[in-house]
Amino acid sequence: MLLDLLVDPSPDDLVAFLREHLQEGSALLQVAGTCEVAYTGRAASFADAGDYVVMLKADGSVQVHGYKGVKPVNWQPRTDDLWVGLDDAQAVLVAERRSPEELLRVAFLEPALVQALHLREGSGFVLRGSEAEMQRALAHDPSVIEEGLTVLDRELPTDVGGIDLFARDRYGRLVVVELKRAKGTQEAVHQLARYVESVRRFTGEEVRGLLAAPAVTKPALVQLAAAGLEFVEVTALPDVPDGPEQGSLFG
Repeated sequence: MLLDLLVDPSPDDLVAFLREHLQEGSALLQVAGTCEVAYTGRAASFADAGDYVVMLKADGSVQVHGYKGVKPVNWQPRTDDLWVGLDDAQAVLVAERRSPEELLRVAFLEPALVQALHLREGSGFVLRGSEAEMQRALAHDPSVIEEGLTVLDRELPTDVGGIDLFARDRYGRLVVVELKRAKGTQEAVHQLARYVESVRRFTGEEVRGLLAAPAVTKPALVQLAAAGLEFVEVTALPDVPDGPEQGSLFG
């Protein structure tokens, strides 16, 4: 996991370290030390010199964390350009975003540590419980997936397999929901598309397809858009009362 580490780097060494790993583009970089932070864009802000941890992720996002709290004091999601260099003998990071126009400048006054970490992308967030428990919880409260969603059946059998949740949305359209406890993949999209096509053939109605999961891979997201299907992020499940389920919708 630890790729590289420098303690008390000089400004030149810090710039060289950051440039090398930013060019490779696969590491999570962290710089801890005394910094000045300035931001311009939708508003303007300036943080006096203080101790911060600056985090640069492989997707180009930047976060600046203080000594307390879970929220960064400043951040840039998916920057368009990252520049690292020397300004008045100090190492400086400039993160630029073009839409909307935003600029984050971090001057490393006294860097204490810089490290490069390799984090495996596969180690994603997984919802607690089994997929059967996920199915039961979301059938109990489908508003977690979408407001106005009414579940008609669970594990509805089709000629290509059982649909996790079969529902209607607030406008009366049929909805097929494929559930995944972990990151949704292209295989999940393929299965969802088969369910949607099967229901369309059988009912002759308009049918929406939703992939509900904590996250989704980039290729799967592209495949969803191409197929006219949708992704819904589900990162927490509602509580379900103990005892048998009521009604006859679910068998």
